[in-house]
Amino acid sequence: MPDHISTPPHAMPAAVFTRQGDVWHPTSLSSGPWDPQAQHGGAPAALLVHIAETAMADPAWQLSRLTLELIKPVPVAPLTVEQQLQQSGRSTARLTCDVYAGDVLVARAHALMVRGEAFAPPTAIPGWSPEQLLPLPYDCQESLQIPGMKKDLSFYHAAMDHRMAQGDASGPGPAATWFRLTVPLVEGQPISPAMRAAAAADFGSGVSWVLSAEHYLFSNADLSLHLHRAPQGEWIGLLAETHIDAGGIGTAFSRLYDSKGLVGVAAQTLVLRQRRTPR
Repeated sequence: MPDHISTPPHAMPAAVFTRQGDVWHPTSLSSGPWDPQAQHGGAPAALLVHIAETAMADPAWQLSRLTLELIKPVPVAPLTVEQQLQQSGRSTARLTCDVYAGDVLVARAHALMVRGEAFAPPTAIPGWSPEQLLPLPYDCQESLQIPGMKKDLSFYHAAMDHRMAQGDASGPGPAATWFRLTVPLVEGQPISPAMRAAAAADFGSGVSWVLSAEHYLFSNADLSLHLHRAPQGEWIGLLAETHIDAGGIGTAFSRLYDSKGLVGVAAQTLVLRQRRTPR
């Protein structure tokens, strides 16, 4: 359990989600920063990766892209998921997953699964920079503390461990943080590399905040995650930056890393609102 929150053992759920038949039950560990009754985007994102991966019987299929539309706040309440295999070929397969709270559609995800084929690339391939996020998580000590975010039993504070790698979370601007899940995402199920990436990817706008959470809301309406390889190890690093406009819309962009190097990118569309009364 993270060292940045103290919770009696009996109050700590065993996982972020449990399953009973076709119904998914989010626990308090799924809750987000704006409303304790609404989930953090990383929780349903990782769950939908699990559902997409489970739908493909052959483990050779890997998640390459997840596009998550957060149509309404995903509640901390029983959910059902309807999935459909849209297209399947020799190398790619596409799935659509609709998430319902009762009869209300609250989220929709499109997953692109790819069956890769190994080849021998040239020794030097140009790519995004930096190629590595340093320092590595075991050399980082400070946890991510976003001003205005409460320390409570939530996805941010209790389900995830986080360590600042670059920047200063007490002030606005680009920064980098390492994340790892400290509890199972789905009770009784292993956490896949892509699930770890999806759980961390939704933190980009928080890592690189530019508006104080005490005076503004900057919730994201979507999440797009692209992975060019499966992350290795428990830790996922985000090197993130956020851009906003006075019209009330922003974009958060993150590069994702493991201890070996770059694994992918993520983007979020932010909806910006000024609080009527400061938190």
